[in-house]
Amino acid sequence: MAALMVPLSMPAFSAEADTSLPVLQRLDQNKDSALSRDEVRAARAQLFARLDSNGDGAIDEDETERFRDAIMDHAIAMQAFLGVQMRRFDISGDGNVSAAEFQARTPLFDLADRDGDGKLSDAEFLVIRGILFNR
Repeated sequence: MAALMVPLSMPAFSAEADTSLPVLQRLDQNKDSALSRDEVRAARAQLFARLDSNGDGAIDEDETERFRDAIMDHAIAMQAFLGVQMRRFDISGDGNVSAAEFQARTPLFDLADRDGDGKLSDAEFLVIRGILFNR
């Protein structure tokens, strides 16, 4: 929902605005690098349909609670993931992650770099996105 509110809260979102942010690219259905009111309305309609899980034309308290639970489940999973990653970065085991330790580890990059060439292609980058955002 926050993603849909950001464009609405921008004071001067002009027709020439750059939609290079991924959320704006998804909302820009006609790919004209601008976000129209109709595109925002269409995105809001899709979100409403997802939230109205029983299809009765209204978002009730139970549906809101299910959505809130899904957000919390995702947040808890990301917190756990971050905690594990930070412990892995702490090479010295002193309970702190120094700049050198932080920069030395690139586990997601290493996982995604399937061909081992030290670079991520678009396809390889999508692996990281899939891991982090379940996409």
